Amino acid sequence: MTSDGHLRIEPRILYFGTPVALLSTLNGDGTPNLAPVSSVWALGMTVVLGLGATGQTARNLGEGAGLVVNLPSADLWERVERLAPLTGRYPVPEGKPPGCRFEADKFGAAGLTAQGSELVGPPRVVECPLQLEAVVREVRPDGSGAHVVVEAEVVRVHAREDVVVPGTDHVDPERWRPLVYSFRHYFGLGAEVGHSHRSETAGGRSPAPVRGVAS
Repeated sequence: MTSDGHLRIEPRILYFGTPVALLSTLNGDGTPNLAPVSSVWALGMTVVLGLGATGQTARNLGEGAGLVVNLPSADLWERVERLAPLTGRYPVPEGKPPGCRFEADKFGAAGLTAQGSELVGPPRVVECPLQLEAVVREVRPDGSGAHVVVEAEVVRVHAREDVVVPGTDHVDPERWRPLVYSFRHYFGLGAEVGHSHRSETAGGRSPAPVRGVAS
């Protein structure tokens, strides 16, 4: 232990807490593929995704196709977990975790429902409150070669009515409860502790803003 009370550790993974996304893409034969990812963030209307280089999703996105970033709510964690040991590639690529198996019908295996998109080919996931149709702009390998980094432009956003502030285009942060993946455990959100000074959905609430957080 260092003098400031911190331990030097060497974790195998750094999934320190990001929303889960279900990426729907199209296979070469036009059938849909669905895969969970836990490395996703957004800047403006650009989403950046990190995923394994050997999976079917990476192959599909490498062809420059469209995709849908479906964001599940916390109550869907068991269905998300059903997808975790599945791959859309046959035979199963080397390097996949033990127990990983091929599954052609990912939607059916997870008990999720496909819904047609408006601007891209892959379907949306009906059960996900937020669905982002997007177009791939760049796919590149990371430094290790084990993953790919995908940049995509969001071209249409679908939000379930009950998570939208009525009469606006704002997602209500009190009603939106994303599924969060933290060190391979699933979590939901707790109560609000504050809001940014730039928040457009603070309403009558007046908690102290979080300092030093910029977008």
